[in-house]
Amino acid sequence: MEMALHAQRSLLCCRTVAAGERIRLGLGSFTQSFPCCKMSTGVRSVHCMAASSDYSRKRPKKGFLPKTRGNDPKGFLPRPQVETTTQKKDRNDSSSVRTTPVILDEAEEQSPSIDGKIVEDILMEKELEAFDNDEDEIGFARKHLTADSNDEGLGKGKVSNNVGAINELKNFAIDEPNMEETLLRKEYLNTPEHERMLEDLAKENLSIGSKLFVYPQVVRPAQSIEVFLNRSLSSLVNENDVFIMGAFNGWRWKSFTERLQRTDLEGDWWSCRLYIPNEAYQMDFVFFNGDNVYENNDSKDFLLPVEGGMDALAFEDFMLEEKRKEHERLTAEQAEREKQEEEQRRKEAEKAAIGADKAQAKLEVEKKRESLHRVLQLAKISNDNVWCIEPSIFKGGDRVRLCYNRSFRPLSQTTEIWIHGGHNNWNEGLTIVGRLQKSDEKDGDWWCAEVFIPDRALVLDWVFADGPPQKANMYDNNNRLDFHAVVPKSISEELFWVEEEHKIFKKLQEERKLKEEAVLHKAQKTARMKAETRERTRKMFLLSQKHIVYTEPLIIQAGTEVTVFYNPSNTVLSGKSEVWFRCSFNRWTHRFGPLPPKKMLHSDVGSYLKVTVEVPLDAYMIDFVFSEKEDGGLFDNNHGVDYHFPVYGGVIKEPPMHVVHIAVEMAPIAKVGGLGDVVTSLSRAVQDLGHTVDIIMPKYDCMNLSNVKDFHHSRNFSWGGTEIKVWFGRVEGLSVYFLEPQNGMFWVGCIYGRNNDADRFGFFCHAALEYLLQTGSHPDILHCHDWSSAPVAWLFKEHYMHYGLNSARVVFTIHNLEFGAHFIGKAMAHADKATTVSHTYAKEVSGNALISPHLHKFHGILNGIDPDIWDPYNDNFIPVSYTSENVVDGKKAAKVALQQRLGLSQSDLPLVGIITRLTFQKGIHLIKHAVWRTLEQHGQLVLLGSAPDPRIQNEFVDFANQLHSSHAGSVKLCLTYDEPLSHLIYAGSDFILVPSIFEPCGLTQLIAMRYGAIPIVRKTGGLYDTVFDVDNDKDRAQTQGLEPNGFNFEGTDSGGLDYALNRAMSAWYNGREWFNSLCKRVMEQDWSWNRPALDYIELYRSTKE
Repeated sequence: MEMALHAQRSLLCCRTVAAGERIRLGLGSFTQSFPCCKMSTGVRSVHCMAASSDYSRKRPKKGFLPKTRGNDPKGFLPRPQVETTTQKKDRNDSSSVRTTPVILDEAEEQSPSIDGKIVEDILMEKELEAFDNDEDEIGFARKHLTADSNDEGLGKGKVSNNVGAINELKNFAIDEPNMEETLLRKEYLNTPEHERMLEDLAKENLSIGSKLFVYPQVVRPAQSIEVFLNRSLSSLVNENDVFIMGAFNGWRWKSFTERLQRTDLEGDWWSCRLYIPNEAYQMDFVFFNGDNVYENNDSKDFLLPVEGGMDALAFEDFMLEEKRKEHERLTAEQAEREKQEEEQRRKEAEKAAIGADKAQAKLEVEKKRESLHRVLQLAKISNDNVWCIEPSIFKGGDRVRLCYNRSFRPLSQTTEIWIHGGHNNWNEGLTIVGRLQKSDEKDGDWWCAEVFIPDRALVLDWVFADGPPQKANMYDNNNRLDFHAVVPKSISEELFWVEEEHKIFKKLQEERKLKEEAVLHKAQKTARMKAETRERTRKMFLLSQKHIVYTEPLIIQAGTEVTVFYNPSNTVLSGKSEVWFRCSFNRWTHRFGPLPPKKMLHSDVGSYLKVTVEVPLDAYMIDFVFSEKEDGGLFDNNHGVDYHFPVYGGVIKEPPMHVVHIAVEMAPIAKVGGLGDVVTSLSRAVQDLGHTVDIIMPKYDCMNLSNVKDFHHSRNFSWGGTEIKVWFGRVEGLSVYFLEPQNGMFWVGCIYGRNNDADRFGFFCHAALEYLLQTGSHPDILHCHDWSSAPVAWLFKEHYMHYGLNSARVVFTIHNLEFGAHFIGKAMAHADKATTVSHTYAKEVSGNALISPHLHKFHGILNGIDPDIWDPYNDNFIPVSYTSENVVDGKKAAKVALQQRLGLSQSDLPLVGIITRLTFQKGIHLIKHAVWRTLEQHGQLVLLGSAPDPRIQNEFVDFANQLHSSHAGSVKLCLTYDEPLSHLIYAGSDFILVPSIFEPCGLTQLIAMRYGAIPIVRKTGGLYDTVFDVDNDKDRAQTQGLEPNGFNFEGTDSGGLDYALNRAMSAWYNGREWFNSLCKRVMEQDWSWNRPALDYIELYRSTKE
């Protein structure tokens, strides 16, 4: 509720002051502006209460802090200029919590109701008391005081020179927790006892030269106090007006500005009354004249402790809880807005669709009208020599006799005669069917049948046949013109077409709605499956180190307790007599700082130790390490990167990172190999987790721009002796910046293959960094890939790190070590972190001279596949959509379609698919052997792929000709690239074979599992990391939170391949039910970018630490 604030009455003092008692005042600092706190400014301001209906409920207007008058004497503090918003730091460095709306305290909520007339009388009385000075004083107040009860900080509600601002003061309402108590206080404040008590305090403070005291002297929350200032001892000695300006808890909560009144106490004492809110642990304040003269305790402000209530930490928690509530409210409001916007979009789309359906119905009617008019021109009432209708006058709904003279007609020799008929130019298909009987009533060879005339028929259409529909062989169709008869008493043609148009419109609407419902259902199911998969992967990620550490609950919520379980037997702390837990939050940046070390206790879970931690509301990450002693000693810090577990539901979210990929490939617009897929898919996955991702790449003249949305010229800049045009567009939802040097470096019709590729890409890398510098961008991560953008690493360190891009760190990913060794080695030396595309491949290349000096920063992170591109539930290249729930039926339909397309025999046989580039790396000698071994096992085999080497390509052409001749129907080699066919092979194959000699990651086996095809792979690189043998790898799979999912083999000879292929075939032949369950299992495993993206984000974070 919005309301103004009225002047406060005198308040009851509930505590007797003992002789010699001293007021306890602390000192603080009052800066030139104020941090976030709730404004409640007025001549007298306390907590809100329902105002009389005769008083305005408008919030006071905003004002400004007064300016200085130049060089003022001691006690004058320069004030900020108008609209200055410099924020005051909390003295405890805990000012990060933003303000929240004022919450009524307990006393307010329990206030008894008071008769409205009494309230009104009190309000009026207090208003008159507050403004009983002369008109000049009121005019002064109007000139200088204003506030906004909604301002989040004192910096927004300032005292200013605005003329007329004080008008709002007359609308201030009483703001006390209990009106009856206030009435009693008023009576008490007039007693001699109270006056004597204040006189004693005034004399005592005057005698010791103290300029300030409060009553009661021990200040508690939910209490009213009186503040007294000896003007003659302050810098306001010559001022006619005295005000107090303050707030609570380091100027962060419920600000106020009050006028002090001259008292009758001995000395120049001025006073006002204030209410201490429940949440206060200290009151911060200064005095001023309403303009620019201040008494601010020598620029240190006055600080008054509040006892018996919240402490600073409790107040922080309170503020966080308020922020959480505010966040929930805003989230709910945003959800409601989005719901309304979606409903509005739905209505607009529905309106547009209805318009389209009406237009389509009108168009179809016009076509039908034209067609029917042509038929009507051919229609007759009868043809006496061939056919007739009796009676000749009839209408829709009548039964008539239709007769046919077959003499000299095509059916003259048949034993049966049937009529196959319709109406209105066959508009509704076959609606009249009947057998004619021989008639002796007419001369000639007449046959007749009783026919029902359809409603709304304008014309009848028919042919005669020697049998019923689907069984007739001979027809009399009037020389292919059919027979047509006018319905004499039909409905009005205009009415007919109006009804027809409406009928078509309704049909279109029904069809559209059914289609929309199907699309919506499919989209909802897809989203649900994605969410379920993402959740499973998140849990797997959290359990990935369970052999060392895990938490209960697994999903940690802010504001709750969590128990950390630690198994030192698997770490450097194995065998230590004690283990100490050291933790903090938010990557060690939390306001609490590192918590005191806690000794871990034994748990009921094997050799695990445990400790319980309370997670604050403003946590988004819990960070910890372990040590052997309370004061340190040997540490387990997770190999230097510490242990980090995400916290969910907090009021503060982890700040997003800005990641910039500098790459020469990107799918689908400029793709040569897997690099382009990784750049696009990894970027999308990281962006989906809330981070900002941009991509910078060359603008090739051979680029496919059809997949670039909002493509436009952005700007130009000069570098390297040429002008560079910058284009912007969105690809797969990602922001992409295309650099086009006007020197023609990328106008060569290709991505790779020029003699100066190294120079071209080196120029591009330098230009990309220059673009970031010139545009003032400050990314957190620069991610470069392979030799082609490796120069980014050293160019950044040598030319840009200290010249405007100092906030960035460089991550370098090796996709293939075969090319650009010199560039890769130099990038490894300069990058902050380096990765390759699988854990095993990282180990396999760790001895390489380019890698070995940098193993401390070298990591293996698996690639993933794009689940939107490779999705059997939404794949337009396969005949039946399927999920793990109907994988058997879906793959059966796909196998039939594949066999039909490639000319294979449609037999229920195991089908092996191979999708690969035909190079020595891919194990072409093992591929040839697999063909013969599959045929020996009475299976079918399909190969899709081509060789960049013409000799290998020709070799496989000969091999294909041999096989197609000798084993037609069992094997098909498609020696080309065919994207749609690859989808059908993945779906239709029972097995996918990947016998690579080495394979950094490999995507083929991952796509295979996405489609329920079982991978058969050689143990190398990413193939070993993703395929777990059903017979030999159960334990290895379990450590990854997985179940076995395929067949693998070692060695590069045919014997190893036979070992895996034979077991696979036997499983298909002898255990079909088990095999089908394996297909379902592999489909439910997540090989998307969900997990790799989490790993990359952790890597990015560690790079910034």
